[in-house]
Amino acid sequence: MPLTLANQDEHFLIKKIKGKEEVRRFLENLGFVAGAEVSVVSKICGNLIVQIKDSRVAISSEMAQEIII
Repeated sequence: MPLTLANQDEHFLIKKIKGKEEVRRFLENLGFVAGAEVSVVSKICGNLIVQIKDSRVAISSEMAQEIII
């Protein structure tokens, strides 16, 4: 399921990243790689603030749609 459907404060493992190569590379540089643990901190107007590793990152709903958990 895509990260956009995740409930807040639940922890998930990333299964894969979809999308164009440049999008995958951008997300990989932020720490979104297969096997990483991610949780949704909050949802604001469809955009997400997520906890990945030891940092919080804001991503658009379009990018979150490419992250499969």
